[in-house]
Amino acid sequence: MTVRLTSRLLVSAMIRSVEGLGGHAAVLAKGDETAGAIVIALAERGRALRLLERSLGPDGDYRWAPCGPEPDEEGAAVRDYIARRRGFDPDLWVVELDLPDAEAILDDMGV
Repeated sequence: MTVRLTSRLLVSAMIRSVEGLGGHAAVLAKGDETAGAIVIALAERGRALRLLERSLGPDGDYRWAPCGPEPDEEGAAVRDYIARRRGFDPDLWVVELDLPDAEAILDDMGV
């Protein structure tokens, strides 16, 4: 059985890691502190690149899987997607990580 970190603890660790490397991280929407789903908006220099969601794989381990639409120049597609998701899941966390290769930090955290 894999130990599951609380959503709040995981989000805090991501933010500290990104900021420790000189990047910027922000909670765009706060969800349930214990078990809220987490969507990560990967960005570089303020430009959204893609969305990832923490999901449980078939092997019982957590991984980051692509989700949502491809970001557009105005960011409307991503904003609409997040609004729809929060409409039916108010416990959803949305976190923006702005750092080149921020996805590597997620992989290093092993979550």
